[in-house]
Amino acid sequence: MPYPYVLLSAAVSLDGYLDDTGPERLLLSSPADFDRVDEVRASVDAILVGAGTIRADNPRLLVNSPERRSARVAEGRPEYPLKVTVSGSGDLDPAARFWHTGGEKVLYTTDKGAERAHALGIAADVVPLGDALDWRRLLEHLHDVRGVRRLMVEGGGRIHTQLMTQGLADELQLVLAPLFVGDPDAPRLFGPGTYQGGRLRLVGTRPVGDVVLMRYEPTAPGTGALPSAADRHWLALACELAAQCPPSETAFSVGAVVVAADGTELARGHSREGDDPVVHAEEAALAKADPTDPRLAGATVYSSLEPCARRASRPAPCARLILDAGVRRVVTAWREPDTFVTDADGSAVLAGGGATVLVLPEFEQLAEAPNGHLLGR
Repeated sequence: MPYPYVLLSAAVSLDGYLDDTGPERLLLSSPADFDRVDEVRASVDAILVGAGTIRADNPRLLVNSPERRSARVAEGRPEYPLKVTVSGSGDLDPAARFWHTGGEKVLYTTDKGAERAHALGIAADVVPLGDALDWRRLLEHLHDVRGVRRLMVEGGGRIHTQLMTQGLADELQLVLAPLFVGDPDAPRLFGPGTYQGGRLRLVGTRPVGDVVLMRYEPTAPGTGALPSAADRHWLALACELAAQCPPSETAFSVGAVVVAADGTELARGHSREGDDPVVHAEEAALAKADPTDPRLAGATVYSSLEPCARRASRPAPCARLILDAGVRRVVTAWREPDTFVTDADGSAVLAGGGATVLVLPEFEQLAEAPNGHLLGR
């Protein structure tokens, strides 16, 4: 199921702390950065903080600029983003400012937590998620029921850690403040956990007053049948590559990327690339990869269209080429229609060869775009 775009936002000291242990919250951001955060808040559909942040900081989580709130209303959006919190116990102060400022609020909790929240009179839409909190169910509910497309997560560290270790964060906006905390009892941004391997991709950096903003995206593919935020990034790239294909009336335009488990791009390709008028995207990409590279066994192939199961132009279809290369995970946006091959089912060929196939239908429209002339559009 589709999830919102999840943006983690945090400011840390030079030694990696979110706060100190004093009675007042340590202000790490500069005035200019507080205004930048306000701008980001105004751009999103929802803002999420954990229950611990509500207890410790009693935040309001508002868009402070009247001009930005007016712009939201002019765009047909609520004056304030939806405010979201998560608590397994449901034990929250009903008098906290979070509940009594801004617009709509929602509390995600467990079945037992929902009973407690209702008994306390929490002024929010209380959504139970079962016996335990489940981030994927939470994100699906936000997307499908609440219509949230962009979610800003402002902490705390436990929430950030859970979203990063589960591969659910699309972007990290990290502000580095020019000071030290040095207290081992102070809270850190990220705690221990099983993080995905590899290096994050730096997509932007700039000074904001006396702090530095750094923006990162994850690169490591998910594992098994669970999609990760990086899977969505790589599949979007495959769809963009499809738009580079020379036009054809007899074949689809497809893009493909091969990515190692640590997030290293091994190869990319697109249909009819170079001087080969019949080469397929996956075929073009795999031809650039070293067939002896041990990373292929743990790699993921991203293809804007389901890899073909049968083809007339070459003896081996792309599903077979992927299996022969040792790849056992494929992420695609669009199942192959019957336009050229009836009952095409490359996914079945891949699954029969031991590969896991994920279809992310939220990218189908993007994958179809360069093929509209073949679909009667």
